[in-house]
Amino acid sequence: MLPTAGFAVMGFLALPLLRRFQLEHLLLVSILMTTLGQVGRALGWNISAFLVFTWIAMLGIGVVNVVIPPLLMKYFPDKTGVLATLHVTLLGISTALAAQAAIPLANLYGWRFSTGIWSVLSTVAAIPWLIVLAGRRTVARTKKPRATHAPSPHTDAIKPWRSSIGWGAALIFAGCSSNTFAALTWLPAVLIDKGMSQETAGSMLALYSILGLPVGLIVPVAVVRMSRPLPIAILFVVTFAAGYGGLVFTPPAFAMVWVVMAGLGQGAYSFAFTMINKRARTQAGSGALSGFAQGVGYALASTGPFLFGLLHHPGDGWLPSFGMLGAWLLVLTAGAVMVNKPRLLEDASRVVQPGLENPMATDQQKTT
Repeated sequence: MLPTAGFAVMGFLALPLLRRFQLEHLLLVSILMTTLGQVGRALGWNISAFLVFTWIAMLGIGVVNVVIPPLLMKYFPDKTGVLATLHVTLLGISTALAAQAAIPLANLYGWRFSTGIWSVLSTVAAIPWLIVLAGRRTVARTKKPRATHAPSPHTDAIKPWRSSIGWGAALIFAGCSSNTFAALTWLPAVLIDKGMSQETAGSMLALYSILGLPVGLIVPVAVVRMSRPLPIAILFVVTFAAGYGGLVFTPPAFAMVWVVMAGLGQGAYSFAFTMINKRARTQAGSGALSGFAQGVGYALASTGPFLFGLLHHPGDGWLPSFGMLGAWLLVLTAGAVMVNKPRLLEDASRVVQPGLENPMATDQQKTT
């Protein structure tokens, strides 16, 4: 529950943070928090310390999740689909790499090394943003003094919780995240319970994770071209459900087939992130929708991994646990229906800023 709970907390805190701080500063702080958490986990001297540093890392990642959509809107308003694809692609690669390498690295160098090595990557991720901020200070010194950065005066007027767009996006995050994090947490246990070795179960988890990559490459590009992308969401609901059914009712010899089916359902995560900028016109709207949807969505989704384990009883199989995930798929479907109509959050919140049109919205209106 720690990952989703951490993401939820930062989602709820995102709106006041976005009003007060620049996106680049928030992102850099979040990367440093993630690095600190990863190093602390590796050095953890007891279970309590390990959990505390895990929480710090999850809070950092939660900030990253929130600020990425408005950052894309700010720097690349006409390429949000392509860069959302890149974001989800790198997320899938890193998740799969960590799952595949965890046990071999632990066997070779110990669990502390296997846990802490990833802090190197997060440290490297901070370097480009340090360069960006250093470059901005240099430019500022060569120009006349200007007023300090201030958020849009319309930011406070954007209230996602008063719009079906906000609640729909939140339900999509809740549905896809509860399924994805439950699988990432429990899939090896399910497969080991069916007779698979630990090493093979770890490889199946890596396979599940990497399957977010091919769909992540396609989904954002497809979603931005469709005025009503509900069929894409339904496709992922079906693949999730088919994979779960196979894992529960078929022999373990066919487990790889069903892991692949369930893994393809992770495209719903890419769908959720892409819909944030598709249903917002401005950077302020993107930030508000991102924070609210992820705060509420991850708060609800944090119950997924917990209930999955709670509903399982040794010897009784995993049907109740997967049935619970099926209920979350219905939640995902309901959210996708709510955001399917081509509308924008700022319009629903009566915040209209002429000249700040979202290119994604323009494309969808032309498609309509």
